[in-house]
Amino acid sequence: MVFPACSWLNEPARWRFEGEQLQVVTDARTDFWRETHYGFTRDSGHFLGHRIAGPFTAQLRIKAQYEALYDQAGMMVRLDEARWIKAGIEWSDNAPRLGSVLTLGSSDWATGPFHGDAADFWLRVTVSAGVIRVQVSDDGQRWPLLRLAPFPDIPFYHVGPMCCTPERAGLTAEFSEFTVGPALDRALHDLS
Repeated sequence: MVFPACSWLNEPARWRFEGEQLQVVTDARTDFWRETHYGFTRDSGHFLGHRIAGPFTAQLRIKAQYEALYDQAGMMVRLDEARWIKAGIEWSDNAPRLGSVLTLGSSDWATGPFHGDAADFWLRVTVSAGVIRVQVSDDGQRWPLLRLAPFPDIPFYHVGPMCCTPERAGLTAEFSEFTVGPALDRALHDLS
């Protein structure tokens, strides 16, 4: 279990470890966003980061019940306040949707439907040679691509669970099966 080696950015008021699971209840009006479209910057979301030298692959199971606009839970890879990516499920358009936000000075937002159980899913990120590969799974076995993007090639990263509720407080998220290790060297369309 990697959690004991992690440290909080914006530690929530309510969180605990139960066995090998991290349980978090989000604080009010928390978010990660930087300028694009909305014109503001938020760096108040909850992130439990593990420091790792690149290249690496991290994997995480996420369980949450999304109810309000922009409720979100997933994984983040962070360099600093202006360079990061977050990916996971986010409540938008009255449904849980896959989402990712890549921030390199300013934030973009990519979103789409998720055909599995949004209340229980897995994420995998691989950072290697200036590229980040984000994969999602509804069973922990099959890993379709969510996003492939340029990403800074630096000596160290922080990676781990992330959750936010920009419009409220009280999303309960459970994170488990968190692993971090050497970068997987698999073909782009290898779903294993």
